Amino acid sequence: MANENTYNALYVEEVADKQFSQNIRERSINDLPDNDLLIDVHYSSLNFKDALSASGNKGVTKNYPHTPGIDAAGVVIADKSGTFNVGDEVVVFGYDLGMNTSGGLGQRISIPANWAVKCPATLSLKESMIYGTGGLTAALCVEKIERMGATPADGPVAVTGATGGVGSFSIALLKRLGYSVTAFSGKPEQSEHLTDIGASAVLHRDVINEVNERPMGRGLWAHGIDTLGGDYLANLLKQIKPGGGVSACGLAASPFFNLNVFPFITRGVSLLGVDSVNIPLTAKQHIWQRVATDMKLDNLAELAEEIRLEQVPEYLQRFIDGNVVGRYVVNLKK
Repeated sequence: MANENTYNALYVEEVADKQFSQNIRERSINDLPDNDLLIDVHYSSLNFKDALSASGNKGVTKNYPHTPGIDAAGVVIADKSGTFNVGDEVVVFGYDLGMNTSGGLGQRISIPANWAVKCPATLSLKESMIYGTGGLTAALCVEKIERMGATPADGPVAVTGATGGVGSFSIALLKRLGYSVTAFSGKPEQSEHLTDIGASAVLHRDVINEVNERPMGRGLWAHGIDTLGGDYLANLLKQIKPGGGVSACGLAASPFFNLNVFPFITRGVSLLGVDSVNIPLTAKQHIWQRVATDMKLDNLAELAEEIRLEQVPEYLQRFIDGNVVGRYVVNLKK
């Protein structure tokens, strides 16, 4: 950075109708919104929503130029609200960060104070961003099936989109808590990686759809975590054992699915929606504490690749191309 009044950020501009550029630019602190909390961002991470924002998806980001980044971890520079002290380590995910408010792919963010929580003492800023929205969403998915009564004794849990950020963290967290996991992926070359992070079995994702047009399939999995949506979600629900539940948190395949009511009324299967954006701050504090304690993973470094801000445009393209493996944590201090 040139001085304390400027910072570097990913800067997305609409250079022509429906054409967008991504560059690393030096920005002025005065370009940030006038909010209570100013944070020096040390780490961020990459998510599918960041790739959509950076590619000009106006369903995510309405106005450009813009700096994406729905995750941020850093140190408080100033807080007009008095909620935090200068020097406090904080984490931010969800709400409007990186969507229509300048996000964590910049070295400074200015946000409402009630968007941030203190970083748990047992997590470093880097570790918190290895989790990030992907890891926190996975934790919420696991907790959702727990709250409906899931236990490891019930049998295997199916995880779709297994090589993605949410999928890979779901596998690792379930393994940490004692569950057997069947991982589904369209990348057979990643089978060994999925086994290494905790999957007991790895199957091609198309296996789920072998039930095809049949109204029901055999009950094969006790519970599920679905990151894909579409036919994968519909057909997974058809193959959940009686009394099981599926946490649904993604739409990588499709936001729509076609399903009859048989899984719900003949097997008592539950479809459990998971949102990580607008949940109450108390719920965010709670899930952060869980990933810092009973859900803290010993192999965090194996689940993420660290990159520099300058590499972000290249890595965001991986989300668009469907080539994501695990999590990508961005070091904004390099």
